[in-house]
Amino acid sequence: MVQKSCDHIFDQLVAQMSKPAADGETRAFLLDGSSMRAAHTPELCASYPPGSNQHGESHWPVIRILVAHDLDTGLAMRPEWGPMYGEGAVGEQALLQRALGRLPSRSTVIGDANFGVFSVAHHAAVQSEHPVLLRLTAERARRLAGEVLRDGIDRAVLWQPSPGERKSHPDLPSEACVPGRLLVRQVQPNDGGAAFLLPFFTTLSASVEEIYHLYGQRWRIETDLRTLKSTLRLDQLTCTTPDMVAKEIEMGITAYNLVRALMRVASQQSGIPLRGYSFTKVRRILAAFGPALANAPDQKSAQRILDQIMTYIQQSKLPHRKRNRPSYPREVWQRGAYFPSRKK
Repeated sequence: MVQKSCDHIFDQLVAQMSKPAADGETRAFLLDGSSMRAAHTPELCASYPPGSNQHGESHWPVIRILVAHDLDTGLAMRPEWGPMYGEGAVGEQALLQRALGRLPSRSTVIGDANFGVFSVAHHAAVQSEHPVLLRLTAERARRLAGEVLRDGIDRAVLWQPSPGERKSHPDLPSEACVPGRLLVRQVQPNDGGAAFLLPFFTTLSASVEEIYHLYGQRWRIETDLRTLKSTLRLDQLTCTTPDMVAKEIEMGITAYNLVRALMRVASQQSGIPLRGYSFTKVRRILAAFGPALANAPDQKSAQRILDQIMTYIQQSKLPHRKRNRPSYPREVWQRGAYFPSRKK
């Protein structure tokens, strides 16, 4: 029931909040993976084994999670997750394959270099018929181009799996291939760093400038993940069984989407960008007025409370800084002193 509620709320909010698509324009979803810690219980340790290193096993069970966020509305689809360590560990690419079937039809899949592999392109573009925009590593792009990378490459390519990829994915059809475009442009980071070549594989027919502008918005999912893990406190789950952990994650996503919906309404009223409002402040406003709104005796009272909520949300704008604040220089912390082991 919790899972169906999470999906139903997401579907209805996307349908109501999405702007009308122009001819040939598709909805875009930003994809990224992260990890969450769970409570240390025998059940969770069996389902999500803790990690280990040369010093031994860690304490917390660790969950790998994949999220997909609508680029336009900021809404999050119900994520996929699984164990990060142990014999049943799953990678982000495997979680993506499970999530593709729930994406709205013909949605553009945007992923970083971790998703820029043949198996992801084939499952998304060929089997699920989603347009893709995937960043490639320099080595993979060089093999696909068949030459040294240079600024200005824009050519049609037929991506075929390498022997290593076929070994890793034996379920790939013998004739598996993905037609698309290879794009390479020299880009300049906003932080003043050195320019570098940024290669993409895409099945989109848009111009190069539009494609690079589209990928330039991928950073939004990083801030959305920070909101989910810090503001909504999903970085350290508190439930003690796998079923309750699933409910905790799904209800956290539902709460996130409801806050985003209010921010979207405020954005439409004021013209301020969606992410121009403080998520934390809007969440607190919803928590304060939510019970009164739910218990309103009639529609007129509910509308009056909702108008009051929107008034306070309009006062929750993020500050507009006239100049960029310089970042602190990166330095390496020195190792601390070593203390002798305690005598037994």
